[in-house]
Amino acid sequence: MRTVSGDTRFPAAAERDGAEPSDAEPSDAEPSDAGLIEASLTVPERFAGVFDRHADEIHAYAGRRLGPEHADDVTAETFLVAFRKRHRYDTSRPDARPWLYGIAGNLISGHRRSEVRRLRALARAPRDAGDRGAHEEERGTERASAAALRPALAAALAGLSGAERDLLLLVAWADLSYEEAAEALKIPIGTVRSRLHRVRAKLRRHLDLPEENV
Repeated sequence: MRTVSGDTRFPAAAERDGAEPSDAEPSDAEPSDAGLIEASLTVPERFAGVFDRHADEIHAYAGRRLGPEHADDVTAETFLVAFRKRHRYDTSRPDARPWLYGIAGNLISGHRRSEVRRLRALARAPRDAGDRGAHEEERGTERASAAALRPALAAALAGLSGAERDLLLLVAWADLSYEEAAEALKIPIGTVRSRLHRVRAKLRRHLDLPEENV
């Protein structure tokens, strides 16, 4: 299984791979995240399957937000917290991604200053000779990685509140649906919609884009 630096380890994959399937999980079907978490309450090594499925994705997200110097630590701590709190997981939700992103976001919030400093440094970076214009700045608000952020967009993200940036990037970078973002942040879906509307308006003003382009 994949590991990150530090002491994040779960019981050996060899033990997990040799475990008998539970009665609740057909042997010919992949268990859901919820199934793995539920099984891990009595067989802790089953939680390694959740780590194997999602660690790379959480690591990439933390790296985009904070840079590679913090990504390993955030990923390790995310899965340690999740393992310790797995008994609280709502097993009616088969996909654990929103839950894991919520934990990662709480940990990232402890690095707000580092994130804002990083964005401001990117905002000061010179543009390359072939400036692609405002349209590409707008497109980046939905899909750009931090490594490819254009300076104006980095400055705009730095100007958002932590809560606004968390929501925008869960939708844009983690590719969560509005419902999943609401689950991750533990807020009503109506709040997700209204907050995203305000965030897009802020970005539109900052990037000087027409309304239809955001």
